[in-house]
Amino acid sequence: MGNLVAIVGRPNVGKSTLFNRLTKTRHAIVSDVAGTTRDRQYGKCEWNGREFSVVDTGGWVVNSDDIFEDAIREQVKIATEEADLVLFVVDVKSGVTDLDSDVAQILRKTKLPVILVSNKTDSNEMQYYSAEFYSLGLGDPICISAVSGFGTGDLLDIVLDKLPKEQKDEAEENIPRFAVVGRPNAGKSSIINAFIGEERNIVTEIAGTTRDSIYTRYDKFGFDFYLVDTAGIRRKNKVNEDLEFYSVMRSIRAIENSDVCILMIDATRGIEAQDMNIFQLIQKNNKSLVVVVNKWDLVEDKSPIAIKTFENAIRERMAPFVDFPIVFASALTKQRIFKVLETAKQVYLNRKVRIGTSKLNEVMLPIIEATPPQSVKGKYIKIKYCNQIPDTQIPTFVFYANLPQYVKEQYRRFLENQLRANWELTGTPINVFIRQK
Repeated sequence: MGNLVAIVGRPNVGKSTLFNRLTKTRHAIVSDVAGTTRDRQYGKCEWNGREFSVVDTGGWVVNSDDIFEDAIREQVKIATEEADLVLFVVDVKSGVTDLDSDVAQILRKTKLPVILVSNKTDSNEMQYYSAEFYSLGLGDPICISAVSGFGTGDLLDIVLDKLPKEQKDEAEENIPRFAVVGRPNAGKSSIINAFIGEERNIVTEIAGTTRDSIYTRYDKFGFDFYLVDTAGIRRKNKVNEDLEFYSVMRSIRAIENSDVCILMIDATRGIEAQDMNIFQLIQKNNKSLVVVVNKWDLVEDKSPIAIKTFENAIRERMAPFVDFPIVFASALTKQRIFKVLETAKQVYLNRKVRIGTSKLNEVMLPIIEATPPQSVKGKYIKIKYCNQIPDTQIPTFVFYANLPQYVKEQYRRFLENQLRANWELTGTPINVFIRQK
C-alpha cells in the first residue's frame, strides 16, 4: 500500500500549484478565480526513492459563498480520515484568516501528522511574516514558494520523515532504469510523454522548465523498466540560481541512478559542447548509452549519406568509445520511439552479458597469439589465460600475463575491440584488466 498525502487549505493559497510542484504535472487548472480547481486532483510524488500519492482537495468546493466555508471544513475532515498525512497550506501574504483558524481547529483534533505550509514565501523577508502562523497551534510553519519551488525539498524531507514507513519490495531492483538525458530543449520531456502517452511533464519551449527528476514505471508492449527523467543539464557557469544548480546536481544523480542513459541530441543543432559534457558524465559513471538524434522530422536531407555523415560526426566527437547505437527519431511525430526503447533494452541486456571462461579463451587466445603485445626491452609478454569477473556493474575481463606492467594502453584497447567484435557488447562500457598470472 502506498501512502496518501492530502493538500488542504482555503481557496487561492496555492494548493494546486503545490500539487503540480509535487506531482510535476499541470493537470490542475491554475487561475486566480477562487474554486477553479475542478475534478479530483490526484497524482504521484516521488522523493528520495519513495513514492506516495497526493490529493489536492481544492477540487471539491462548490463555488457559492454561503456553503463555501462549510464545504472546505467538510473536505478537511474527509482528508483527515482518508490520508496518511495532511499538508495545510496558508498564504503568508494574507496572514491568518478566520477560515484558516477554523481549518486549524479541525486539524488540531486529528491524530494524523499535519505539516503547516506557509506558501508564497518568495523572499527572505517574507519568512519573518510566517511567525504569525504559530498562533494556529500546529507547530513550525514550513516556508515554501510553490511557484518557484523554494522550500519544497525541505518540505518533502519532512513529509517522508512523518509518513509511515513502507515495506520495500526487493524484486524491484532487477528492473532496468533508463535515464533520458540531454541539454535543455533537446526534447527529453517530449520523448517521455511519447513513451508514456500522457502529458506527465510540463513540456514547453523554455529551456530548463523540467526542474526535477522523476521516475516513471513503464510496463507495456513487452517492456518493463523505470524511466528517470532529468532536468536539463546546464554548464556550471550558467548556474546562477540554486534551482538551476539543483537541476544540474539532479541530472548527475539521475545518471548515477540509471543503468542505461538515453542521450538526446537535437538534430537541428548537431553536437554541442554541452552534449559532450553529458556524454562524459555518462562515461565517468560507467553507464550504458543509446544516442537518440531527436527532431529528425525537421531535417531536410534524410538520405543515407546524410545519416552516415551525422553518425560519423557523433562517433568522432565521442571517440574512443564508439560502440554505441544511434537512433534517429522524433518525439513529436513518435517516429521510431519504440526503436529507442528496444535499443535501450538490448543495451541493458548487453550490460548483463556473461561469457563462459572456456569460450572466452577459445576465441581470444588465438587472436592474442596471432597479434601478441609488443615486446619491451627484449622481454616477450605472454598472455596465457583470461576470464570474466562475475557480478560486476559492467562486463569486466581479466587477462593474465607474465609482465602486465609492460602491456600498453593501445593493446588493452585492441583487446577491448576484439571482445566487442566477437560478442554483443554494443552500448555498454567494458573493463579490461591485465594482471599478473
